[in-house]
Amino acid sequence: MAQTTNNSEAVLRIFSYLPNPRVWKATIAARIAGVSVDTLGAKPAELANWLWDFDAKPLSEEDKETHKHFARVGRRGFSSTLYKSDEFLRTQPFATVPCAFSPDGKTGIYESNSILRAVARAAPDAGLYGRDGYSASRIDSFLDADLIFAREAQVYLLALQSESLDQQTYQRMKDAYEFFLNGVNNALSHSDYLADDRLSIGDIAFLCDFSQFQRELYFTPALNKLGLEPISAGLAQSMHPAFSDQKNLDYPKVPDYLSRTLTQPSIAEDLGPYVDDLKSKLQKVLS
Repeated sequence: MAQTTNNSEAVLRIFSYLPNPRVWKATIAARIAGVSVDTLGAKPAELANWLWDFDAKPLSEEDKETHKHFARVGRRGFSSTLYKSDEFLRTQPFATVPCAFSPDGKTGIYESNSILRAVARAAPDAGLYGRDGYSASRIDSFLDADLIFAREAQVYLLALQSESLDQQTYQRMKDAYEFFLNGVNNALSHSDYLADDRLSIGDIAFLCDFSQFQRELYFTPALNKLGLEPISAGLAQSMHPAFSDQKNLDYPKVPDYLSRTLTQPSIAEDLGPYVDDLKSKLQKVLS
């Protein structure tokens, strides 16, 4: 079933598989900033039956015949035939989701952190993108680092999902995780937030990408069969109620930060159910 929101005053239109923590970056920022975004999409398996376009919509079998000239070979994350309009490919050169459009559909935006920036720029008085050019650039620095981590996480999670994980991919992800979380912990040693002295889009990006990365907990049995354990297991355990007295020696500043930010209503509206499900999975792993 399609999952959509529609608002004539939306500052962006987003098309993606849903639910998707990468999309939540934009919806969380919009909620905090007091602006609206449209979201169009459905579950990943259903997107093969959609027209990928500014006016994205589900396709019937008859529609597919009418739009057969838009049929393309799916690539990253999608192996089936996908229906992507010529205008979609013009505005979205990498032809991936999530993607976004300006309200008139003429300008395409891609990469979730850029979509997030677009929301913040639409409401500069909300302060999510810094106080001046320097603080905005510092936030950009963190968003760039976050994007590198998220890219490695995508490769790792897809390998887990397809049961093709090898030792090299695991070690590369572990190295990226440790580098990124060390930086996060260092930032939190000097401030309550990651890239500014108050909540910014840097925090929103991290919370969504880190929460999505913890999907690896679902694959704990498969990792154990390979003689491995979830890379985020130590930090996940320190956040769990059963380990409330346990300190995370590697990243001691992170558990409290996650507890403070993930419970904020504007953030919890999207991430709350997702994180609760992760905790439920973790409970089963630890029991």
